[in-house]
Amino acid sequence: MEFEPLSPSNEVIEFDMIGLGDDAAIEDAVDLVNIDNSSATAAITVVDDGVGPEIAGGDPNLEPCHGMEFESEEAAKAFYNSYARRVGFSTRVSMSRRSRRDGSIIQRSFVCAKEGFRVEKEKHSVDGRVKRPRAETRVGCKAMLVVKIQDSGRWVVSSFVKEHNHELVPPDKVHCLRSHRHVSGPAKSLIDTLQGAGIGPSGIMSALIREYGAISNIGFTERDCRNYMRSSRQRTLGGDTQILLDYLKSKQSENPSFFYAVQGDQDHCMNNIFWVDPKAMTNYTYFGDTVTFDTTYRSNRYRLPFAPFTGVNHHGQPVLFGCALLINESEESFVWLFKTWLEAMSGQPPVSITTDHDRVIRAAINHVFPGTRHRFCKWHIFKECQEKLSHVLSEHHNFEADLHKCVNLTESIEEFESCWFSLIDRYNLQEHEWLLAIYGDRKQWVPVYLRDTFFAEMSITQRSDSINSYFDGYINASTTLQLFVKQYEKALESRYEKEVKADYDTINTTPVLKTPSPMEKQTAGIYTRRLFIKFQEELVETLTFLANKVDEEELITVYRVSKYGEIHKAYFVRFNTFEMKATCSCQMFEFCGLVCRHILTVFRVTNLLTLPSHYILKRWSRNAKSGVILEERTTNLSNGAQESLTIRYNNLRHEALKYVDEGMTSPEVYNVAMSALQEAVNKVALATKNGGKHVILNGACEEDLHQSNEVTTSCSDSSFGSQQSSYKDDQDRTIEKLTRQLDRSRRKCEFYRSKLLSILEDIEEQKLQLSVKVQNIKIGMKD
Repeated sequence: MEFEPLSPSNEVIEFDMIGLGDDAAIEDAVDLVNIDNSSATAAITVVDDGVGPEIAGGDPNLEPCHGMEFESEEAAKAFYNSYARRVGFSTRVSMSRRSRRDGSIIQRSFVCAKEGFRVEKEKHSVDGRVKRPRAETRVGCKAMLVVKIQDSGRWVVSSFVKEHNHELVPPDKVHCLRSHRHVSGPAKSLIDTLQGAGIGPSGIMSALIREYGAISNIGFTERDCRNYMRSSRQRTLGGDTQILLDYLKSKQSENPSFFYAVQGDQDHCMNNIFWVDPKAMTNYTYFGDTVTFDTTYRSNRYRLPFAPFTGVNHHGQPVLFGCALLINESEESFVWLFKTWLEAMSGQPPVSITTDHDRVIRAAINHVFPGTRHRFCKWHIFKECQEKLSHVLSEHHNFEADLHKCVNLTESIEEFESCWFSLIDRYNLQEHEWLLAIYGDRKQWVPVYLRDTFFAEMSITQRSDSINSYFDGYINASTTLQLFVKQYEKALESRYEKEVKADYDTINTTPVLKTPSPMEKQTAGIYTRRLFIKFQEELVETLTFLANKVDEEELITVYRVSKYGEIHKAYFVRFNTFEMKATCSCQMFEFCGLVCRHILTVFRVTNLLTLPSHYILKRWSRNAKSGVILEERTTNLSNGAQESLTIRYNNLRHEALKYVDEGMTSPEVYNVAMSALQEAVNKVALATKNGGKHVILNGACEEDLHQSNEVTTSCSDSSFGSQQSSYKDDQDRTIEKLTRQLDRSRRKCEFYRSKLLSILEDIEEQKLQLSVKVQNIKIGMKD
C-alpha cells in the first residue's frame, strides 16, 4: 500500500481509536457514487434497514476498488462497513490526516478490527493484575480502505487491501461483530413496547427473533438489548434518582451505621444503587443462613427497577437484608451489587440464595458466592411456563397440573427423571427449546435436588409466605421513585409491627397440646408459636405411621417408615442410638430445619420422649435473637458505641433467661433464684446511684470514687471473716438440700417414664384393635 505524498507543512496525521460500531448508526440514506475502471458513473444509495447499512439501487456484491468515489467520508465508511458485513469482518476508523491550514480532515483510513496489536496500558489495580482480562482480538491484519478528499469535495479511494490474515466470520454470526451491531429505530420501538409490558431482555430477544425470522437478521445481541433498556430506564427515572440519593444521605447523617453505595461507569453515569440499614445488618446475623434476591419489580410492568435482599425470621416472616435500585443489569453490575452487599454483611455469605431464573444473575452469583447453594425460584419458573407454553396449555388443560405433580410430588431423583420424560413424551414436547433449557437447570430448581440444603421453607409443595415480596402492598405498577421513598418507610414499620405482634402472641398465649407426649410440651416452650404449630402437625401425624426395623449395624439402625394403609410409599430413617441422631430420606430437617414425622415416629417407637437439643435450631426458637451478636460480622460497618450497647443488652438478657429457665423447676430452686436476683437488683441500684463505680456489699465497706479525694472506710477483718464463714455454711446447706431434691426429681422422672411407657403401649394396643375392627367392617361391607 502506498500513500500519495502530501505536503508536511499543510497536513497533520492523527490516529482515531473510536470504533466504527459506536458511530456507524446511519439513520438517514447516504448517497454514494462508484466510478468503475471504464469511467462509467453509477449512482448508488447506502441505506439502513435496521440490520445495518445495505446497498440499494446497485450491485449488492460490489467490492471497493482504487479510484472509487463517494459523496462524503460517512458514505465511504458506510460502504466499507457494508462490504465488511458481507465478507465477514468488523471495521473501525484507524488513522486520519488533517490540514494544517484549517484543521479539516483530508484523509481517512478504515481498517479491519483485527488490525495492529494491543498496547499494554498501565495497570491501576493494587497487585498489578487485571481482575477480568479481555480476550486478545488484534492479530496485525493489514486489510484496509484509505480515502482522501479531492478539490471537488468528493472522497476517492487511494488504497485498498483486500487480504486478511485470519479466518472470516460466517454469515450466521456476523451480527455479533461490533461494527455491525446496531439497534434500529423499528427495533427500539418494539423493545420499548415489550419492556413496558413487563418482558425482560431474554423474552424481548425471543420476540425479535420471531419478528425478524432469525437472530442473525436482528442486527444486535442480547447484551446490546440490555444496554438499550438500561439507557431507556435511566431516561425514565430522570432526576428521581437524586431524590433517592438525598434520602440515603439523610439516613446516613442520622445514623452513621446506615450504609449505601452507588455504582458508576466509565461514562460517569450512575448505574446501580445499594443500601442497608443497621437493623437489617443485625437481622442478618440471626437469620442470614438463607437469602432471597427478589426481582419481582425488575420488569418494567413496574416503573421502579427495585430488588430487595430478604430472608426469613423465626416466625417465618420475610425480613429485610438490604435493597438495590437496578438501572444496569449487566453481569458486571450484578457482580458489583453482590460484592457490595456481601461487604455490608461483613463478608459472611449465606448458606443458600434464591433468585429469579436468569443466566446473568447466575453467572454473577457463581463469581461472588462460589460456596453458596444457588436456587432458581420454582414459582417464577411455573409463571414463565404460562408464557412459554401458552399453546400447550390451551390445547391440553391437564398439562400444568401434571407438571406441578412431576416437580412437587416426586420423592427421589429417579422418580422425577422417569416422571419428566413420561410427561414430555405424553405431550410430544421432546424438542421444545424452553423445556430443554429448564431441564438442563433442574438441579437448581427441582426440589428433589435441593432438599439436602437449608432454605427455611415449611412446605415443598405450597408457596411459602416468605417468598412473597417484602414490599407487597406498598409498590404497584404506578409507584414512582419519589413515592417509593415514603412507601419504603411504611413497609419497614408494618413489617416490624407484624414481628412484634408475633413475638407477643408467642409469649402471651399458650398453645393447646394435642397429645400426652413430653416432647410436645417441651417444644411448646421453645419454638415460636407458628413453628410449634408446624412441629405439632408432624408429631400428631406419627400416630398414623408405622416404623419397622429393616437393618441393624453396630450403632446404626435402619427403619422403614410408612403411613398405615400406604405401605407402598415408604421412607427410610437411619438412627444412631448412641448419638441420638437420625436422618430421613425425605430430608425435611435439612431443607427447613424441623424434624419430620418419619424421624419422630422412630423416636416414638424407641421411647425417646424428648427432642434432642441438636434438632432444635435456635433460629426457629423464641430466643432466636438472644445471645451475643457475632462481633466480627458487624464491626466494619456499625457504630462502636451502639454495637457495644447492643452486645451488653443481649449478654444480660441471655444470662437473666438462664435464671428464669432453671429457677422454675421447683419451688425451692425458685426461691434461691429469686434471692439471687434480688441481691443483683440491690447491687445494680447501688452502682447506679454511685455513678457506675465499684461498690462492696455484704459488709461495712463501700468505695466511692466520685469524690476528688479517695476515701476508704476500713472493715474489721475478724467480722468480715466470720460473715464469710457463715455465708459458706449457708451455701453448703443449700447445695445439700438441692442435691436431695435432684435425687427425688430423678426418681419421679423414672416413675413417670414407666407410666408413660405403659400408656403408650396401651395406645398401641388400642390402635391395633381399632384397625382390626375397621378391617372387619370393610370385609363385612364387601360381603
